[in-house]
Amino acid sequence: MSYPDNHSTEQVRAFLTAMEARDLASAERYLATHVVMQFPGAPPMQRLNEVVEWAKTRYRRVSKTFHAVDQCLYSNHCVVVCHGELTVEWLDGSTSTGVRFIDRFKLTDGLITRQDVWNDLALAARTNSHC
Repeated sequence: MSYPDNHSTEQVRAFLTAMEARDLASAERYLATHVVMQFPGAPPMQRLNEVVEWAKTRYRRVSKTFHAVDQCLYSNHCVVVCHGELTVEWLDGSTSTGVRFIDRFKLTDGLITRQDVWNDLALAARTNSHC
């Protein structure tokens, strides 16, 4: 299947914007039925409410500053990789900035089928005594 040049990138950005706003109903529209979301230190998750519940035990809020968003088209899917820096508000109200992240998304038929996340939140937590 072919996609317009930036369709998948727009889908991923819209998904991440909705997630940052905790607008789960909007974010859900971008996910395939059998999506798998993998975050550092967490089991694979398939529901957005699982992600939110897992995150509640770690931080209040995370926002992303993108350095780049790249897309690679394959014959039956598309991969979007974005990277940049996180700003995190910890449970005690303190913040960390400049925390590196990489998100890799696989999209099939215009929907996210997999999200893999890598970041330095554990290192930032340790550095700021939040572990």
